[in-house]
This record gives sequence, C-alpha cells and structure tokens, in this order.
Amino acid sequence: MLDGFLNQFSELPAPVRALWAKSDETFGHPLLGHMLDVAATTKVILGFEPPSTIAWLAQALGLPQAAVVPWLAVLVGLHDFGKAIPGFQSKWPQGQQADQAQGLDFNPRSCKVTRHDLATAALLHQPLQELMPFIPEVLRDLLQALGAHHGYHPNSIEISQSKPYRESSAWLEARRTLLEVYWQVLSPEAQPQVETLSLPVVNWFAGLTAVADWIASNRQWFPLGERQDDLKDYHQHACLLAQKALQDIGWSVAPLVGGFTPEVSLEHLLGRVMGRSTAVEARPLQQVGDKLLSSVQGPSLLLVEAPMGEGKTELAFLAHLRLQAANQHRGLYVALPTQATSNALFSRALTFLHAFTSDPLDIQLVHGGAAMNEQIRHLKSVDQSSTESLSASAWFSQKRRPLLSPYGVGTVDQALLSVLNVKHHFVRLWGLGNRVVVLDEVHAYDAYTSGLIETLLQWLKALGSSVVLMSATLPEAKRQSLMAAWGIKAADIPSLAYPRLLLADQQGVRGAHFEARPLPVIQLRHTLETLEALAAEVLAQIAQGGCGAVIVNTVDRAQQLYLLLRPQLEEDIPVLLFHARFPANQRADSEKRVLGSFGTTGQRPDRGLLIATQVAEQSLDLDFDFMLTDLAPVDLLLQRAGRLHRHQRQRPLAHTQPRLWVAGLNPHSLPELTETAWEFVYDAYLLGRTWALLSRESELHLPQDIDRLVQAVYSDEPLPDDLDEATRDHIELQAYGEYRAEIKNQQTRAFGVSIDPLAQTCDAYLDKPRGKEEGEGLGLVNSTRLGEDSLSLIPLCQRPEGLGFSQTSEILSLDQKLNDDLANQLYARQLRVSRKALVQHFLAQALPHALAEHPLLRDCRILPLHDNRYSVSEHLRLHLDEVLGLVIEKLEG
Repeated sequence: MLDGFLNQFSELPAPVRALWAKSDETFGHPLLGHMLDVAATTKVILGFEPPSTIAWLAQALGLPQAAVVPWLAVLVGLHDFGKAIPGFQSKWPQGQQADQAQGLDFNPRSCKVTRHDLATAALLHQPLQELMPFIPEVLRDLLQALGAHHGYHPNSIEISQSKPYRESSAWLEARRTLLEVYWQVLSPEAQPQVETLSLPVVNWFAGLTAVADWIASNRQWFPLGERQDDLKDYHQHACLLAQKALQDIGWSVAPLVGGFTPEVSLEHLLGRVMGRSTAVEARPLQQVGDKLLSSVQGPSLLLVEAPMGEGKTELAFLAHLRLQAANQHRGLYVALPTQATSNALFSRALTFLHAFTSDPLDIQLVHGGAAMNEQIRHLKSVDQSSTESLSASAWFSQKRRPLLSPYGVGTVDQALLSVLNVKHHFVRLWGLGNRVVVLDEVHAYDAYTSGLIETLLQWLKALGSSVVLMSATLPEAKRQSLMAAWGIKAADIPSLAYPRLLLADQQGVRGAHFEARPLPVIQLRHTLETLEALAAEVLAQIAQGGCGAVIVNTVDRAQQLYLLLRPQLEEDIPVLLFHARFPANQRADSEKRVLGSFGTTGQRPDRGLLIATQVAEQSLDLDFDFMLTDLAPVDLLLQRAGRLHRHQRQRPLAHTQPRLWVAGLNPHSLPELTETAWEFVYDAYLLGRTWALLSRESELHLPQDIDRLVQAVYSDEPLPDDLDEATRDHIELQAYGEYRAEIKNQQTRAFGVSIDPLAQTCDAYLDKPRGKEEGEGLGLVNSTRLGEDSLSLIPLCQRPEGLGFSQTSEILSLDQKLNDDLANQLYARQLRVSRKALVQHFLAQALPHALAEHPLLRDCRILPLHDNRYSVSEHLRLHLDEVLGLVIEKLEG
C-alpha cells in the first residue's frame, strides 16, 4: 500500500505517470487522467437520472442511495485499467519509448496480449479484493461488465488468457500504484451488500460504462494532457468538462413532461396531446384507459386491444404522462413495425411533445432511413442552446446511440437488438431502462420476432420500465404469451369482452371492457386472384367515383397491376404506387403523396387509386371509399378493412356502403397460393383457415366481428361442415403440420439467439452467438426478423467516364474519401433487395474505397445502371423505373 497520499501528477512515480491511454501523433493523455475523466463523466450522467433510477440501483446493489453515484463512478472509471500492459502501451511508439525510459520493459511474449478491455477484467480481481472485500460473485460480474465496454461480454476463457506473460515486476508495481492513487482520489466508502447481481443490473452497468467512455474519449470535450497538476482539482475540472459535453450533446433531465399534473381534466389533456387549443371529447377507450392509469402503482404493463381508429395512439401518449408522473420514468420510446409507420407516428409524437415540453428535449427517429426524414433533418439543424424546445442531437443520432435519447420513435427492430448478442446490445438496454416503451401492432409479427418481443418484455420489467402494448387483432394465445412474459399467469387474466384493456402493476392485474363506436357494415365480396380480375373490378368501381385502394401481397403483383390499370384509366385520375422497392428518398416522397391524397390532411382527389403492398396496412391514417385486397391472414385483412370509411366524410353515392373485395375468397375453391406467391409471404395454414371461415361471411360488423374472427382462425375451432374432404385434409393435415413445424422452428431460433435476463452473468452468453446487426457486412447476422438475407444497393448512372447520379451530373470520385454531404446524397438513394441471387451477386462485387471508408455506406453496394438497367445474369435483369421502382425481370430460358 502507499505510504501516504499522492496529491499531484508531478508526485506520481515516473512509470505510473508515463502510462498513456489516448494519443495523437505527437501528444498523449495519461491513463490515470482518462480514468478520472470517465469517473467524472459517469458522475455527471448519473446526476441527470431521475430519483427512481437511483432507488432501483440502490436496491439492486445493496447500497445507500447517497452512495450509488460515487460508487458507480469509481467502478466505471476503472474500465481502462487494462491499458497498463505492455501489449497496449506498445501501440503508440512515442508512448512506448517514454515507458521504457522509466524502466518498463516490453518482453515480446508479454506484448502478445493486446486486448486492454479483457485485461481489465483479468487484472483487477485480486487488487480490488485487497482494497475492498467484495463478494466474489459480485466482483466477477462487475469485472465482466467492465470488460464488455468494447462491445461484447467476455467469457471466462478470454479473461483468463488476458494476463500478460512474463512481464517484469515493474509493471505489477505500476498497476498497483495506479489503482491505489485512483482509489485515494475518489475515496469510495460504501460496498455492495448483496450476494449476487442480476444480469439486467450487470448490463445496465456495462451500458453506462460504454457511454461514459464514449463521451470522455472525445478530445474536443476532454483535451489531452495533465490539465491540472493536483489530482482532485483535475477530477473536479473533469466534472466541469463533462457537464459542458453533455450540454453540447443535448443531454437533459427527462422531465415530468412540462405543465402536466394528474388533476388536469382528460379532455384538456387530449386536446394538448392532439395539438389543439381547446379540449377534445374523450372516446370510451381513452376514458377507461385513463381511469385505470390514474391509480397505477409502480412500473406497469398496459395491454390495449381496440379497433382501428379508436384513439390508441393518443391513449399511449396519455399513458406516458400518467406512468412518468407515477414512476419518474426517464423518457419514451414508441416502436412500430415499419419505417413508414414510424415516420407517420413521429409527426404525432412531435405534436405531443411540443405541447408538454417547457425545457429543451432531444428526440430521435430511430430506423435505417431516419436521415431521409425532413422533420429529423430540421431537428438536427436546431442549435442545442436555442429557444426551440425540440431538437435531434447529432451525437444521439450515431449508430447504437439513438435509444439513449430520452424520446424516440422508430422500428421495433431497434429495441429488439437490445436482447441479441450484437455489439453494445447493453447500451440499447441501458437506454430503454426506466422508460415507457410502446409496442404498437403487436399482432403483426411471426413467431420468431414475437419470441424476441417476449424476451424484451422480460428485460424491460427487470429494468424498471413500463410498457404499453397495442393491437386491434390479437389472438388469445399471443395475448397469454405476452402477459406471461411480464410474469402474469393465464389464470390471473380477467375474462373480458372485446374491446378491452388490461393493466398489470404492483397491485395485480385488472382490466375493463368499453364500447367502441360502431362502424358501417362492410359488405364482403370476392373476386378471382388473377390480376386481370382485380383490374376489372377496380375499373368498375372507380368509374362510379371516389378513392379506392388495392392492397396486394407482393411488390411484383403491385407493379404488374399498375401496368395493367394505368393505361385504362383517364389521365386525370391519380394512381399512386406504394411499396418498399423504391430508393429511400423516392419512397419517402411517395409516402407523403399517399398521406396527402388519402390521409386526413391535403387535397383529396374526386377520384383516385392507391396500389400498395403491406406498407399501407398498418399505422398510416388512410381513408378509402372502396377497397380490394389479396387474401391474407384474417387479422391483417381486418387491418386493411380498417382503412375503409375510416373517417366521417361525404362519399360518392355508389360507395355510401363500404365494400371490400377479397381476391381468392371464392367459397367454392381454395385459391391458388403458389403462382400468386402468397404462400411465400404468409403461412398456407392461416390463409386456408381464413379462406374457409371468412368465405362463409357476407358482411363484416366492426368492431364486434374482429375478436370473433381472429380467435376462430387462430384457434382449433372446427372448419365449416360444407368443405370437401380433400380441401379439409389439405388445411387441417398437410398445411397444419407444416405450420406447427415452422412455429416450433421459429420459437426455437428465437430462444437460441435471445439473451435470458434470468440467466447468471457467467453463463448468459455461452451459447449466444456474437453477431453483426443486419446491414453490417459479411459474417453471422443476429437478426430481429426471419426471412431472406437483404442488402442495400445505391443506384448510379454508368457512363463511359465513370459513375454519376445522372447522365449529366458530375462524375463521382469513388476512389477518394467522401465528404458527409455527398455520402448523405448516396445514402439517400439506397434501396433494399432480398432475393438470394441478387444478394449473392452484389456481395461478390468489390466495394469502392469511398464507400468502404464511410460509416454510412460501408455495408452498401453500387448498382451501376446503363439506361436504367443492369444484367445480373443471362436470366435475371434489374430495371429501375421512375414510376414502378426496382423491377426484377426474369428472362426466358
């Protein structure tokens, strides 16, 4: 132990003072200094946490609340202790020379150990036990979390192999002194009084460590060098630098959203949520939901099952207000199925936050195409110190960081990555902890993604978060699985008629039924599944006026149907084609045109047609006079039907009664599923049961038919008696067997890749593959959804002299480093393909240097187009059409 207190850098033993942590070409930063920087940053970050987070940590760690922040700051600052090894110190020649001048040798064998993150976990165990008598299991878990700060949790073998071989005693003495001086400067007094740490607590600690290190490693905020000679003064100055860094980032206290008190009337709250200056009459769903939430105790799960258009989104925002007021939650994340639905709800979230925000807040749009969104581009341009209440910090916008922002709207995939063993998954978990997380359209996922969602629910409950689940069409088995993930047994779930609300909190489970507004009866019609039959019916209906939609199951069918219909319709009738195979910027423009023509705002045409795929079926507030659709599972058909006569408006005389034509619903014959490719999109079993049960209906009475039909299709309810034996056997035997096998396979795969929050820290990652996120290049991908591999292509015009954006634009220099403006222009053009032959073909192509070196583009490939075409092979060609999007042409032979 040290004989006395060393107060200054200049008093340190020369070998300790020579140890470096950061460097540029000529100048280094002391290792002790960086450790104190990170400890200071941790302290400042935790100062922004609400009291509920500190109370949760105090209970989890067995510490007095006053001791939580200083104790965690000390531990996090130790993350880079492993840089005091020959293998790391030799990475900067000038730093190595300084070490050698002070008597630190560099044995070639000891230099082979270079992973300082793993060395931290390996080398701290014994000296920490000497400084403070940790419980072995607690210390082991804390050191594993520290060793994870570069992305992945280390295993015991990696840690055991990370002690340098045959290093001299000078290194041991330097590390011992380094630790003791650091410990004396920060003087931790308390010690955890728990036997073990749960995996959620360990990952919360790992996430905090990584974030604090990212901030304190930024040289703009933390200049290199011994900024103060006195060590305590250095640390206090580092706290000031950390405060300035977080101010620059836009980090803020997640407030109890300004101006809200529980006593404000529901009607006035709703008016503000919707951006109105006056009170708004609450619907029954909102009245019942708000009443349930007004007595909530502790982090909670709210399950909302209600028809389309009943105000579920507004209830979710109200739930955030109530739950944040009750539990001091640190923010909100709304997770949706697609980028399009995320974009649509982002606008509503901005309206909500503007109404309740008095202090500056950061909000992020969280998905791969966020950079293309005009609203987020504006928010990124807002100066953090300006008077505007909302902004989108560039720091939060970087990869793996958006969920750290207190407010966000994005895809569910971004949240699900937190429960997969991808790089820094625990940073996402840290961001989602003690938040309100809204998961919309929870019926919309297959068994694999649903399994990941159930694991996410377990994590969120363990991290002190509240969750709002929303669906219009939820099968009973899925409801029970979601509730079970929150720890609710099926026997404890109240039996309630649809529509219903269930709330689980510290008081138990309670719920309520409410009356939804009756919708006009929908006449159910059928047509053949051929495109010609669909086109003929569309022409007959649009001739009678009004706006209609055709929702088909594949992009190919949408493109072909457009080509059939456009020549047969008058030029003044707008026909919009909306699917996912457009370049990102063009797709964003298409989405705006669709909402402008068929949404609640904009100029609605007298006659108009939307031809779309599933991108139009969820969360977009669209309204049509008539609709045609391909056969799909009943819950998705009902979602599509929810866009029929959605709002009160004057309808053409021929369409005063809503009518839904379903291709393939002929009660006398099971539709063709292979040539239509429907069986490659949806399970043949669910399509068969939907066809068998729905083809016997002539009308849809919404909302009362929603639950009846969904439960009938997804249960083992007998099929109609009039089915012929061969059709019945095909559905109940062959298709059912394939369906159950696939469900079992998907559930097994979800269990195999997701991280169990109940597992012991030392075992949790043993059989969980370390993988990349989707779009990060070659290698094992830990995916949030099953399906074919996909790849982003950037279409460019191929000219004799090189590649450009068009035939007349400047030639791009893709062998040189790109500036960010040009990189953003390229990124904005990306489109996603998933056909196996295309993915394999383009992955085999060389990646230009400019793309490989830019973080936005390194996982993309160039699609060089000559006359807007590209030949993949003699049998396969791509055509990028301005109207149709990317057309995949199979050539004869």
